[in-house]
Amino acid sequence: MKVMVIGGAGYIGSHVVKALLDDGAKVVVYDDLSSGHKINLFPKAEFVEGNILDYDKLKQAMEQEIDAVVYLAAKKAVGESMENPELYAENNLIGAVNILNAMSKAKVKVLVFSSSAAVYGMPEYLPVDENHPLNPINFYGFTKLEMERLMKWYDMLRGIKYTSLRYFNAAGYDKSGAIKGRDSKPQNLLPIIKEVVDGKRECLMVFGNDYDTRDGTCVRDYVHVSDLADAHVKAIKRLLEGKPSAIYNLGTENGVTVKEVIAATERVTGKTLPVRFVGRRAGDPAVLVASSRKAEQELGWKPKYTSIEEIIRTEL
Repeated sequence: MKVMVIGGAGYIGSHVVKALLDDGAKVVVYDDLSSGHKINLFPKAEFVEGNILDYDKLKQAMEQEIDAVVYLAAKKAVGESMENPELYAENNLIGAVNILNAMSKAKVKVLVFSSSAAVYGMPEYLPVDENHPLNPINFYGFTKLEMERLMKWYDMLRGIKYTSLRYFNAAGYDKSGAIKGRDSKPQNLLPIIKEVVDGKRECLMVFGNDYDTRDGTCVRDYVHVSDLADAHVKAIKRLLEGKPSAIYNLGTENGVTVKEVIAATERVTGKTLPVRFVGRRAGDPAVLVASSRKAEQELGWKPKYTSIEEIIRTEL
C-alpha cells in the first residue's frame, strides 16, 4: 500500500511514517516543515514540501496512486487557539477542506485523522468513551470536532471512509532513537520536564495543586507515541479491508497525576526537579482518562507502554 502522511515530519507524524515503513508500506511525506524537522524524514519515504493551504500542490501530490491519507497537520496549541482563532480557523478548517477536496478529485477513499480528547471538553463521567457528549471548551477542540463533521459529510457524499483517532496525552519517543527532531516550543508536560532535566528551563511550573484529586494535581492519561503510530497502521488496514468509518479513543485507561509524573521522573533520572506551583489554567479538567475498549475490540489495538516510568525513559 502507498500512504501519504500529511505532517509526516512532525512529532507524531514521524513515528507514524516509521511504523508504516516497518510494516512494508510505501510512504509519501507531505509537510511544510513549519513545526516538523528535516532530520525526521526517512530516506525510504518520498518527501513533498508543501502546505495544506496550497490546494493545487496537495492535489498534485495525491495524483500518484495513493491508497490512503494520514492527516496530522493541524495546529494544536490550546492557548494559542484562544488567542489567535483566525490562524486555527484558516489552517485547521480550510486545510481540512483542501485535503478532502484533493482526495475527492484524486479519488483517494481512505483517511485516518489525528483528532483529540479536546472534542469532549469537561468530562461528565469517567473514563471517557466515544459516546461521551461533545462540548469542546477551547477553539482548538472546536476545530477538531468540525473537521470530524466535515469528514462525516464527505463519507456520505463522496465515499471517503475515515477513522478519527482521538488521542489523549501523547508522550515518549521511539525506543530505537530513530526520531531525532524535538519540538522547539513544547506545550505538553513531558517535553517540558525534559527541558528542565536538561537545564533549558529553570523550573517546572505546575498549574494548580488544589484539584479534587488524590494529590491535588491534574490527572491525565499518557499514551506512548509509538502505540499511537501502531493504531494508525491498524486503522488504515481496517479501512482498506472495506470496513466503515469509525471513531476511536486512544489512551492507556490509566490516570497519572502531575506530581506522580514528577516523582517518576526523579526516580528515572536520580535528579530532584525544581518545581513551582502556580494558579490553575482556565479550562483544565481535574481528571481526563480514556476508555479505549472500542479500539481494542475493533482495531485489535492495545498500548504496549503502560508504565509511566517506561514512557518517561523514552522521552528523556
